[in-house]
Order: sequence, then structure tokens, then C-alpha cells
Amino acid sequence: MKIQNQILLAVVLGLVVGLLLNLFQAPAEIHGVLGWIGKLFIRMLKMVTVPLIVASLIVGVISLKTTDKLKAIGLKTLCYYLATTAIAVVIGLAVVNLIQPGVGVENFAEIEGEMPVFERKPIGDMILEFVPVNIFSALVDMQFIPIILFSLVIGLILTALKTKGKPIADLFVALNAVMLKLVDWIMLLAPIGVFALLSSIVAKLGFSIFVTLGKYVIAVLSGLTLHAVVILPLILFFFAKRSPLAYLKNMFPALSTAFSTASSAATLPVTMECAEKEGKVSKESAGFVLPLGATMNMDGTAMYEAVAAVFIAQVYGIALTFGDQMIIVLTATLSSIGAAAVPSAGLVTMAIVLKAVGLPLEGIALVVGVDRVLDMCRTTINVWGDSIGAAVVDFQMGKK
Repeated sequence: MKIQNQILLAVVLGLVVGLLLNLFQAPAEIHGVLGWIGKLFIRMLKMVTVPLIVASLIVGVISLKTTDKLKAIGLKTLCYYLATTAIAVVIGLAVVNLIQPGVGVENFAEIEGEMPVFERKPIGDMILEFVPVNIFSALVDMQFIPIILFSLVIGLILTALKTKGKPIADLFVALNAVMLKLVDWIMLLAPIGVFALLSSIVAKLGFSIFVTLGKYVIAVLSGLTLHAVVILPLILFFFAKRSPLAYLKNMFPALSTAFSTASSAATLPVTMECAEKEGKVSKESAGFVLPLGATMNMDGTAMYEAVAAVFIAQVYGIALTFGDQMIIVLTATLSSIGAAAVPSAGLVTMAIVLKAVGLPLEGIALVVGVDRVLDMCRTTINVWGDSIGAAVVDFQMGKK
């Protein structure tokens, strides 16, 4: 049985088993074992994420050979990211204004949730953090933007050095091959990991939480679905000349891994594996576009922040003007670029959006109860958008 079919079966079994465990109130020990297996799978993926980002980006830059080609692929990638993220936010605003999930909602004080810690830093300090004092600390702490910037600079230097830099370049080429082989081995365990993660989460949450926040969940999922099944496939079809259904099948292992882990970073090794081997995206495009996308291209997260902000305003009875909503478009798009590619990062960056339009940060507590489930969904859209971006940029570069 192909790995895609194995993972699909794992998703179905995970949902069914999780519901049964929740229905029959299974002992905590069972939840613990399933959660432990799921965490082990995530740790294995995270283990290869940093070295894979470094090696793939450096190899991707080296393979471009000229700075002109690097500028071309960088510009196309950035345009795609900004355009699709802005479209996602606009769709989210349209849906939440149409459904109005927060109008008439009462008794939100009964909803319990842990408030995320948020520390707003000056823009200057945030930019300073892009350049780490110690690159090894950045690698250990998985600070992705400094890692990406450092890797891009090293790739540029090795390209400029040409023959002098060849020994180091060959080392990173070999490291990239080793990491991809390690991903192959880890993927053999993917069905088990996906099953454990999903069954554990569903067993813990069940469907009760959706009763309270039903309209809000519907609004978020409607926006995500519209972006995922209409906008992104149309972009893939017109700008990459590919069949969306065929490409979806190619990327399914990555999408299911994103859904179960709720982390673009943890999913990155699988995303690159699927894009290159199944999706036939060139190594230079996948190696450049996908690592950047895991940190910078957050369509689902940006949409979620926009919907949540308007929902919170509706609950508090605060009217948002057209100008306010345009500010939400801008801040959600830009803040999603710096969102960490880890579970629930959207809750933290949401505070930036709320602050920009004067909404109370305490409103985050209203949505935290269903954040985990919605995080899984929006991460899947993030990875789907990254994957399509790699195919689009690869096709457009091929036209040169």
C-alpha cells in the first residue's frame, strides 16, 4: 500500500478511534500513550527541520548559479506570498461579515482557556533579532527567520566564491541528501504518528466545544475551504498549468502531516519530499520556496487572525469601520509573515492585529478553546499554499 493510502487510512482511523475514546471516556493512560507516540513523531520531524532548512536553502541558492536568477526567483516567491496571503485575509473578512458569528453571542465568561503570553516589541528590536548574536543559539532555539537569512547569505557567498567555495558547497549538497534520506525513513512511521496524534486530540476535545462556538468555527472553516479549494487551485491551474486534483494527491502526505502536527516547520521535510518526488517540482525551486514558505507564507493563519479579530469585535459590540478592516488586512498579512511555524503561533500574532484596531487583547480567551482544532486546519492551508507556490514559481522560472 502506498504511503498516501496508509496515511489516509490513519487519518480516518484516528478520527474514529478518538471519537470512540471520547464517547466512552477512556482512561487517561490511553490518552497518555497516544499522546506520547504523537509527540515522538513530531520530535523526529523537528529533528531534521533545522539542518534541512539550512542545507536546502544553501543548495537552492548555489544551484541558481547567478544573482540575476536568484533575484528573479526571490521576487516571484515574494509576490506570490504577499498576494495569496492578502487574498486569504480579504476572503476571511468577507465571510465573517456575512455570517456575523459574534453577533448576539452571550455567556462567553463560561468558556475557559489559557491566555497566550504576548510581549509586544518595538519594530526596531524585531528587526535586530533577524541578525542573531550567535548563529548556533539561533539554530538550537529554532529561530527560523535568522536561520533563513544566514543560510541565504552563505549561499550567496559560496556562489560568489565559485571554485574556492566548492568544498563547502559540496558539503552542504551531501548534507541535504542525507537529510532527505532521513526524511524517507521517518515517513515510514508517518501513518502511526498521524493516527496517534489525531486520536489523542479528538479523544480529548470531542465535539462539545463546537456547540458553543459553532458559528465562529463555521466562519473560519468556510473561509479556509474557499481559499483552499477555489483560489489556490485556480492559481495552480492558470499560473503553473497543473491539475489541482493530481497535485493534491501528490501533496497529500504533507497535508495530512500538517493537519495532525499543526506545525508548518515540523511538516517541512515531508512537504519538500512530496513536492520534489511526487509533485516533480525542481530541487532548486522546492529548496528555495518551501523553507521560506514555512516561515513567511501563512495564508491560513492570516485569514484566521482576521476572522477572529472581527468575531471578537462583534462579541464586544465594537463596530469596525471599513478603514479598520483595511488595517486588519495589512496587519494580518504582515504579522503572519513573522509567525512562528509552530502550533498555536497564530494566537500570539493575533494580538498584533487586535492592538492595531484597538480591540481588547482579553478577547483572545474567547477563541482559545477551539484554537487547537482550527490550528490544524489553518496549518494545512498554509502548507497547501506553500506547495502551490513552489509549483507556480518553478513553472514561471522554467519559462525564462
